[in-house]
Amino acid sequence: MLNSERFEHSTYMIRTKVFKLFGGSYDVYGPNGDLVLYAKKRAFKLKEDIRLYSDKAESEELLTIKAREIFDFSAAYDVVDAVSGQRLGAFKRKGWKSLMRDEWVMMDASDQDVGVIKEDSAGRAALRRLMAFAAINLIPQKYHCEIDGKLACSYKQNFNPLVTKISIDFSNEGAEFGTQTVKMDKKMGLAAAVLLSAIEGKQGG
Repeated sequence: MLNSERFEHSTYMIRTKVFKLFGGSYDVYGPNGDLVLYAKKRAFKLKEDIRLYSDKAESEELLTIKAREIFDFSAAYDVVDAVSGQRLGAFKRKGWKSLMRDEWVMMDASDQDVGVIKEDSAGRAALRRLMAFAAINLIPQKYHCEIDGKLACSYKQNFNPLVTKISIDFSNEGAEFGTQTVKMDKKMGLAAAVLLSAIEGKQGG
């Protein structure tokens, strides 16, 4: 599969290996069920370090996600195109605000805010956290990404306590709103999904 083809689909699904002892891994599938990316979270790292490869054999590294700080609740995570070496942008968690409702700022390569990723609703988010304290989770997490206040993509976690999956929908990308068109870098969108699986998935199920 050509690398450009991996980032042309309108829908994806990420399956998380939740019982992996060292680090963690995330299989990214296209709409036809073909594996398009394999993400690996490196174990025993003081800073979050996630690599996305072309296959499970790790033949070619395509994207890298790295935290800038150690143990920072509001850390920024840089996303780099490993093939070109170009920094694509970054995601920054909104610190204490995310205790009640997850929210991330999406930045471009110059650290300018270009979008936001939010958990579905404050009420459902609060209820989900109460259930987490009780060691149960009956409300799967949902997120949506807005660019210029317009929906660019959405993320939805499945309800399954044994197998964690997140579906990603880019179908709104390219939609026209008056004279504006929603633009979404799917490399950034997929990196965000893996990051949500790795970071927020710890509390959401």
